[in-house]
Amino acid sequence: MEKNLQGVAQERLLVQGPFVQPNEERDIREIPQKDEAQASRVGNSADLMEHLEALVSILAKMPDEDRIEALNTIKRRLHEVSPFAKEPVDCVIWVPAHKVEANDYNPNRVAPPEMKLLQHSIRMDGYTQPIVVYDEDHYYEVVDGFHRNRVGKECPDIRERVRGYLPVVLINQDRTDRCDRIAATIRHNRARGKHVVMGMADIVLELSRRNWSDKKIARELGMEPDEVLRLKQITGLAELFADKEFSEAWEAASGENDYETDDEDQLAVSEGH
Repeated sequence: MEKNLQGVAQERLLVQGPFVQPNEERDIREIPQKDEAQASRVGNSADLMEHLEALVSILAKMPDEDRIEALNTIKRRLHEVSPFAKEPVDCVIWVPAHKVEANDYNPNRVAPPEMKLLQHSIRMDGYTQPIVVYDEDHYYEVVDGFHRNRVGKECPDIRERVRGYLPVVLINQDRTDRCDRIAATIRHNRARGKHVVMGMADIVLELSRRNWSDKKIARELGMEPDEVLRLKQITGLAELFADKEFSEAWEAASGENDYETDDEDQLAVSEGH
């Protein structure tokens, strides 16, 4: 019986290699079902490592520009099958610095001492945070990280070290509308506790003109409704209050008897002329 079992196992070895395995005495034993998946994973991992080593060898021989582009392509493909494919930080790529452009709405400003500290941080620690961007025909508009973008372009030693490239992550494709990008920028700024009041008022103005309600502005920018109203008041534009209901006291009067003055007022006006 034992010989028959060994004969069957040997036959399976020829057909299904991973399911059987010789022990130290060179006898054939069947791998338990729960171990078969593990054996398969080990085999797949070994294959992957073999291919990876071959890939690394090829990449090492490529010129910098070609290597960077190849690595970006590999990262994008890996990102497609990643369990974290919905997280932008899962795929950091390096793009030419001249293709990264500032947006025209960021109200955040960094004081000179803080800017110097940022330069020193990147100089000493390297880039630890990528720049968040929106990809438009392979030109990249900054959503967050404008000052990290400046350091990589304006500091000669850092620019040379990163070979004229900048690390970026692409904002999710369902957040590429201009209003969504503005909201994302403000959320990044406010989460760090940095924003300029007049700049925020301009942002509220633009979002209102793009038909965002006060409720949506408050929700997307992390504001209280009263804060939205105060920022609208700063702009001084009546159009921003168009979606508000006012009492009859706010309505413009009409008709020949709408404006009444008493005799003393009329006399004062006459004497003034």
